[in-house]
Amino acid sequence: MKIPSFIRGNLLLKMTSLNAVVVSIRLLISAVVQRLLYDYVGAVGLYKIGQLRSLSQLLMSISSLGTFSGLVKYVAEYRSDKAQLQKLFSTTFVFTIFGVLGSCITLLVFSDLISDYLFASNEFSYIIKLTAVIIPFIAVQRVFNGVINGLSEYKKFAKIDLVSYLLTVSLTLLFLFQYNLDGVLIAISITPIIQVLVLLFFFFRVLRGYISFKDIKLKSPMAKSLFAFTVMSFVSSILLPLVEIDIRSMLEERMSGRDAGVWTNMTFISKNYMVFSGSLFTLYVLPKFAGIYSANNFKKEVFNIYKTILPLFAAGMILVYLFRHLIIELLYPGLTEMAPLFKWQLIGDFIRLASLVLLNQFLAKKLVRSFIFSELFSLALFYVLAQLLVAPYGVEGIVIAHFIRYVLYFFVVSFLVFRYFKKQRK
Repeated sequence: MKIPSFIRGNLLLKMTSLNAVVVSIRLLISAVVQRLLYDYVGAVGLYKIGQLRSLSQLLMSISSLGTFSGLVKYVAEYRSDKAQLQKLFSTTFVFTIFGVLGSCITLLVFSDLISDYLFASNEFSYIIKLTAVIIPFIAVQRVFNGVINGLSEYKKFAKIDLVSYLLTVSLTLLFLFQYNLDGVLIAISITPIIQVLVLLFFFFRVLRGYISFKDIKLKSPMAKSLFAFTVMSFVSSILLPLVEIDIRSMLEERMSGRDAGVWTNMTFISKNYMVFSGSLFTLYVLPKFAGIYSANNFKKEVFNIYKTILPLFAAGMILVYLFRHLIIELLYPGLTEMAPLFKWQLIGDFIRLASLVLLNQFLAKKLVRSFIFSELFSLALFYVLAQLLVAPYGVEGIVIAHFIRYVLYFFVVSFLVFRYFKKQRK
């Protein structure tokens, strides 16, 4: 089938179209998987699965010391400068060694405490120890993904993403049927091994063209440049999972494990459709913004991004809202208390998408203070509002907090971005 000319001539539309196909397949499969998980482990089991996934998300940043966004930016800038790339990869290697060692030791030494914090029981400390052993694969997968995104290899990224997802889902279902909840937790822990193997299978030749593995040294000539991204990653990629873990634990303590599972399920649905935007940011938006230096060009590009993806996103969200009862019945039969959460989550996510487009300017131009301020503001606001609103509104209070958070966040990010251009003009 021929691609329409208006799509062929627009890189963002081409990425969006391909991404939409991959995400649609993922959504269909994940719907089946979620229903099976719910049938086998229940809402409380899903809450525990959510806790481990948040820990995995946390380790993606810690194990590579938050170098992902820096890799995307500098690979995009230096893709034709092999000397600079070698400095970049040597520095990343050093950062990753420290991140992996620190993460492994922490998880092995404090496995009982971490298990008790995540699951209100130390019976899953063996999962924490298993995750500790897998950490090198988590770090390698994160680093190589940064290179793929920096090169804007969106076709290869889509292929890798889809194949990895299909294999990990197969593993999860196999372990679910064999070992129930324990099996799912084990499958989540060892997923990074599959992801790295798939990535190397499809992308190793390209990687060798940019990375001379034998010339990588234990030196960090770009430490100062990458450290700025480490700091920014700590705020966004590390504090966010910690906040989510704490809110689930708070719901389990103040309400019930079922209520913690209800919110976990809502965030799972949200994260599945937000995957649609995540790869677009790193494959297109961040590399694009890295090469824009004037306010007018920035505004034009932002307008182009908004007019391309926001209507598509809005249409998808309206469909999700209209069919929310059917989605609940198909995925989580009996959890009717989820229905009121959809409107707040969906509107909040739409505003979040618009905000995150602008936020990529902080990463592209390494505006560390602006990034840290906006992220700390967002996380602190969400955490405080969630604690305050859960008493009068229950689980719905958490998604109301999510909505309020992103309305205010959008204005803060917009102000900081355009203040940057105002300073540039002066």
